[in-house]
Amino acid sequence: MTDKYPSKLLENAVEAIGSLPGVGSRSALRLALHLLRQPKENVHHFTSAINSLADEVRYCRECMMISDDDVCSICSDRTRDHSVICVVENVCDVMSIEATGQYRGTYHVLGGIISPINGIAPSDLTIRQLVERLQGGTISEVILALSGDVEGETTSFYIYRQIAPSGVKVSALARGLGFGDDLEYADSLTLGRSILNRQIFKP
Repeated sequence: MTDKYPSKLLENAVEAIGSLPGVGSRSALRLALHLLRQPKENVHHFTSAINSLADEVRYCRECMMISDDDVCSICSDRTRDHSVICVVENVCDVMSIEATGQYRGTYHVLGGIISPINGIAPSDLTIRQLVERLQGGTISEVILALSGDVEGETTSFYIYRQIAPSGVKVSALARGLGFGDDLEYADSLTLGRSILNRQIFKP
């Protein structure tokens, strides 16, 4: 028996669950005990899904979106406008924009935003891959759809500086989104209007 838990196995499970963002030790304990009360096949299905996520998930070679294949379903969709790229911070932002039904172009997932305080530099993001996508000459517009806080604006300005020499039109979301707003938490109506009413990016 450990100091806090009656079982080392339970302690290990609580530590693993508690490593998730927003999950405290008490919540982790409740979740671990909940799993113990479930049929074993349910728990095995749960852990199998997590293992598959870690071992088998891929990233689209075009846009860096999470995918089951080398090219995601959006990039492989010929009905979409492949001359327009919407640059977002993460996969959740893609899902939020898709939920509006107002955008039919493609995406580019950066995998984060520039944040010196958190040790995230431009080289840690997929900015180089974005610049490479513009070299084929088929892209007419890049939409910078990043959060409106200081780090998001800094990242937008850096990307603009990198892609401006290509001559591609660079636009940004209309500020129906307030300063500091995260795309993930914006309602679909506001986000949809911000996409439709996007403006030329002005550094």
